[in-house]
Parts: sequence; structure tokens; C-alpha cells
Amino acid sequence: MNTFGLHTFAIAPVWNLDLIEPQMERLKGLGIGLLEIPLLRPEEIDTRRTRAFAERWNVELIPSLGLPASLDVSARPDEALAFLEPAFGVCEAVGSNALGGVTYGTIGKTSGRAPTEDEIDGMCRFLVRAAKAAKAHGLKLGIEPCNRYETHLINRGIDATRIIERVGADNIFIHLDTYHMHIEEESFEAGFRAAAPYLGYVHVSEANRGVPGRGMLDWAACMKAIADIGYTGAITLESMNHVDADIAGGLAVWRPVAENPDDVIGVGLPFLREAARKAGLQLA
Repeated sequence: MNTFGLHTFAIAPVWNLDLIEPQMERLKGLGIGLLEIPLLRPEEIDTRRTRAFAERWNVELIPSLGLPASLDVSARPDEALAFLEPAFGVCEAVGSNALGGVTYGTIGKTSGRAPTEDEIDGMCRFLVRAAKAAKAHGLKLGIEPCNRYETHLINRGIDATRIIERVGADNIFIHLDTYHMHIEEESFEAGFRAAAPYLGYVHVSEANRGVPGRGMLDWAACMKAIADIGYTGAITLESMNHVDADIAGGLAVWRPVAENPDDVIGVGLPFLREAARKAGLQLA
């Protein structure tokens, strides 16, 4: 069955249990079975408290991140791997089995042109090493295609599939995001089908990052495409109500995504669950 999750940017700019825990009764009532931890600064996560929180509320955890702008996986892979190592440690310590996000590059960092062969070669060499390091912690490593304004390296499901097949590691999965797919894919059907063999995680976000169902995204087509490939993993609402300054520029988030921020969760989650149900997705 598919697990519905929530990316905590919808609640707080960083992982803050003092803000999150008081809302858990409401979130559990909305069917939340997973929370995503933004690892902007891994050293700030209280892993012992976080693991106890997850056990207390019976929720799965999946951390995610984007590499800082100062890192270059092709030119200086050792520095990028050194950044990932504590993130892997956090994943392991909180009881997660995966790290998702833009693990292959920096959100908001582009060359203004198609990736060169050298860039692709360097990224693949880095992912070979990153996947090996993740496996040493018992983890899978996600790669999230992003739109052309946030990266030039991996934009579509087919791009991610080709990278995974070239790298050859068995613990890399594709992390799709409907916001990026709405910009880059020919259709949801085409994007999900291309990623299907390696799909391990899905972000659902409206075309304007606001309240699901109040934007231009075709949710019926999206959910049908997910159902048609037989995907049974996590489907996580991502919103940008509150965004940390370290990532806001890369995401180009400079105004509120909804007039009433509470609607992103309170209205958006029930809408998404109903759209999934209509498409025939079985929800945990």
C-alpha cells in the first residue's frame, strides 16, 4: 500500500519537534504515516529525540537534502562525500533506510546550458562512491530530477533512469516530484513510466507549490499514472509555506504559496487522498 507523507517545510523551515509534535494528532487524523526531514544542516538534528518521536507516533522518517552551492561533485567529489557522510549518519540514527533529494548537485545551480559529457561523467563517478558510502550505513540513495531552472543535470524521469543504469549501483532510486514533472515531462504517464523500474519516492506538489487542487496541475492524470505503474511506495505532500534562507533562493520562493498556509495541509491532504482513491491507489 502507498504511505501518505508530509514534507515538514509545510510546518516549519527546519526540523523542529517543538513545532511539529503539537500538530501530530491532527496530522495522524489526516492519514500521515511518514514525515520528511530536511537535512539542511545535519548536525542540528537531535537524532535520539527524533527516533523516539517517530516511534511514539508510529511514523516513518525519510531525510532529504540538496548539496550546498559551495560543493562540486565533479571537480571536488571528496568534499561532497564528506558533506553526505554526516547526513547518512543521521538517517541511520533516526531509523530511516534512505536519503532522498538532490544528492547529485545543488538546487538552484545551473550552467545555463545542457550538461557536458565531463559533468555527466563526474556526476556518475560521484554517485558510484556516494551509493557505496550509503550502503555502508544500510541506506538507499535517492536522486530527484528537478526543473531546468534549478539544475541542468537531471530534469526528467528518463534522465534519472539513464544515470542509474550507467552507475550500476543497486541502492539508488528515483525520487520524482510532480512540481518539477509539470514543467519538464511530456506527460505524467510518460514521466512515471520512464522512472518506474527505479521509482522509490514521490513528492506531490501543486504547480504553484500552493494548495493541491487549487492550481493547474492535472491530479487525476498524475494519480492514474502512479497507479498504472503499480507504485506502492511513499507519496509525500511537499509545500513551501516556510523555507529556510539557505534554500529559498535556489527554490525561487519569495512570496507565500497560499493565502492561508493551513490550507496546504488541511485542504490539500484530503484532496490528494481522494484523488489517489479515485485512481485506485490503496493507501495505508
